[in-house]
Amino acid sequence: MGMMKTPRSLRSVADRKSFGNNFDTATGKTVSTVASLIAVATVSTGAQAQQTNLPPVNVDAPQQRPRPTASKPTADQIRARNALRRAAQRQQAAQAPVANPSPGPADRDPYANPAAPYMATRVQASGKFPEPILNTPKSITVLTKDVLADKNATTLKQAILSTAGVTLGTGEGGNAFGDRFFIRGFDARNDIFIDGVRDSGVSVRENFFTEQVEILRGPGSTFAGRGVAGGAINIVTKQATTQNSFYNMDTTFGTDQTKRVVLDVNQVINPTLAVRAGGLFQDADVAGRDFVKDNRNGAFVATTWKPTDTIKVTGGYIHTELTGVPDFGVPYYRPSTATTAGGPFPDFGSNRNNWYGQINRDFYRTGQDIGSLNAEVQITPDLMVSNKFRVSRSTQNYVGTLPEQPVIANPLSNSTLTMNPQSRLQITDVLANQTEATYKFQDWAGFKHTALAGIEVDRERSSIDKYLGLTSEGNGVPITPGGSPTGVSVFFPQDTFLPGKALALAGLPAKIGIDTVSGYVMDSANYRDLVILNGGFRYDNYNLDTSAYGAGNALKQQSANFLIPNFNLGLTLKPAPNGSVYVAYATSANPVGAEFDGTSTAYGGVNPALAGGNNQIFGPEKNTAIELGTKWELFDRHLLLTAALFQTTKDNAREAQNVNSVATASALGCVYPAGTTGNISCITAGSAYRIRGIDLGVSGKITDKWSVFGGLVLMQSEVTASNVKPANMPAPLLYTTNVGLPLANVAHQSFSMLSKYQFNDIWELGGQAVYRSKIYGGSLLAANAGTSLPSYWRFDVFAEAKINKNWQLKLFVNNIFDKRYYDALYQSAAPFVLEAPGRAAYLVISARY
Repeated sequence: MGMMKTPRSLRSVADRKSFGNNFDTATGKTVSTVASLIAVATVSTGAQAQQTNLPPVNVDAPQQRPRPTASKPTADQIRARNALRRAAQRQQAAQAPVANPSPGPADRDPYANPAAPYMATRVQASGKFPEPILNTPKSITVLTKDVLADKNATTLKQAILSTAGVTLGTGEGGNAFGDRFFIRGFDARNDIFIDGVRDSGVSVRENFFTEQVEILRGPGSTFAGRGVAGGAINIVTKQATTQNSFYNMDTTFGTDQTKRVVLDVNQVINPTLAVRAGGLFQDADVAGRDFVKDNRNGAFVATTWKPTDTIKVTGGYIHTELTGVPDFGVPYYRPSTATTAGGPFPDFGSNRNNWYGQINRDFYRTGQDIGSLNAEVQITPDLMVSNKFRVSRSTQNYVGTLPEQPVIANPLSNSTLTMNPQSRLQITDVLANQTEATYKFQDWAGFKHTALAGIEVDRERSSIDKYLGLTSEGNGVPITPGGSPTGVSVFFPQDTFLPGKALALAGLPAKIGIDTVSGYVMDSANYRDLVILNGGFRYDNYNLDTSAYGAGNALKQQSANFLIPNFNLGLTLKPAPNGSVYVAYATSANPVGAEFDGTSTAYGGVNPALAGGNNQIFGPEKNTAIELGTKWELFDRHLLLTAALFQTTKDNAREAQNVNSVATASALGCVYPAGTTGNISCITAGSAYRIRGIDLGVSGKITDKWSVFGGLVLMQSEVTASNVKPANMPAPLLYTTNVGLPLANVAHQSFSMLSKYQFNDIWELGGQAVYRSKIYGGSLLAANAGTSLPSYWRFDVFAEAKINKNWQLKLFVNNIFDKRYYDALYQSAAPFVLEAPGRAAYLVISARY
């Protein structure tokens, strides 16, 4: 039998075959080798059948072999694969030059909503507050980077005072200087934190290194330790970012002679390392106040290092120095008849610009040096360990003059006052370390937990000295030529240019030392974003040691130890993804001696030089609070609305009263200076008071072009228990009991609203309205001094023009109606009053590269 000739088409197919696949010229598709062989065999068999009588050949179709089931990669394999990918990406990025970024994203607030910069979504302490602000059962007000910029708030004081629910107090307890805030009616001057670590030195704080300011309202010792009765303030500092490099400069010129320059530079060294540095220079006066100077300088540096995806190390150093001429305000007019209302003297005809100091003597120099080193290690995807180490020194050095004890004359323009010199050199050193472990897991019931355990160790030391030779200036110089030194004129102060004197320190400083070891645990349990439970417990071992020089320069010492437990509980319900309803309960405690600037028990400090045998170591003040609130994100979740009802009570509160004899003071267990006779200012413990109210807040965007930030706080306060007894009071009686009186130093109604509208890509226009109700004066607890500050409205406006992507101009006019108003008053029957600045305009020129 001869060989059968294969058709050309089949040869073509056979010529193209390869291992595994062939190309079908008829269809243009790839076919398998087995299918091609079947086709060839079928054609060949058909051709042979036509030429031979051989029986047909049957070819069985190949059976498809089952493919092995693909195994799911393990978690370790996924991590290894991702690590290899990231390593390759880092290597590729390291070989490429670091790009110079476009302005904007790299320097924005990392905790704010990018689409609504007035609205913060989280707070810095993500371990203690793992949920977004929306789901956190606590009233939290966050002044984001954009809010601080549009308020033109260059100090913490400026930022806080334009926020509802916060009031400024004067320096107390021998310290007439520094930031003293009241949150929800409670003193918070020692409840200020920087990146979650307590900043013990009562100081004046600049904002040039600040990213945002967080106000956590209500008791919170579980989160923050001692104090925190009305709330705490956390300053979030600027951190280096590996996202991108940027170079910023802001230059300000003001009608109050302000000249201010702020630099902020972030440089990405490589994908794992970045450095950020900034500087400050300011030379300024104060609008509406003669002779007052407000000069500042400072610098900061911050580094971020991420050697791997599981390790992050950050470090930083901040230096600030504020110098100038201090301003302790104006005297208070107290009429001799009860039918005439009193008030600050500028409201009765004296010049609001009057300054009652001595330009050749008075000065202030306050500064801070803060070093931090932090590390985070992600041991597993669910377990992270972090450590914060802080070393800091705060310095207050000043001589100032308090305009007190006015002598009212007829006519009023002949009234005089006493110039009461105050001085201090206080140095506060702090060493602090926080170690925390955060573990995430899911329990059998489906709750996703974020559990945190931590240990904090703090060592705080303060030395307080004063200047000598300052007592004679209170007599003044003759008001008229040839007259007698009967005092300083209220209307025409004549001691301003007296010759200066050499200043010398007493060299007998009071010493305060606090050592605290704390342990705490917290847990937040989230069930499918429907129900969120959280709670925490903290235990503080608080040790206090103080020393001071008494009569005859004898050294007196006193010490105390308290074991202080506190806890918090919260329940949050989620009726919708963009809303929450919550109830929370929390406690806190204020041990004696915790206020570092106070040199007497009346102000939270301890003075061992007081009369022997009288116990100053009162038990801690106990605070409890309950809060019921709701939070909603509206308008595409770009606007956060919050509302809360709250009540906070304080027990075992310390209280001041005047008693008519040493015997009465001793019977009450009072603390008083040795050698005192006659009427005695007496400190006791065991009083109580309550504050309740409503707290409303708004932040974010109503439309794509309209941003708002503000709040309304309405409060009612009352002393519920008091040791003041009418029978013990010397004549004349100003009050018979504190029970039922409202609290002093509290604005019971306050409102603020910052609003901005973007007209186009170039122009923005905004403004701010601030209202504060009347504030009553009094001693420690109650509004019992018969003094008050009037309520006020204040309005600010600003306009912004973006010249191009790198340059912008911003014009601010603060207090546009030049409203005369007052920030705080001292707690005495004849107080001095801190007067707020007058109208001022500022032009800010900003460069962004």
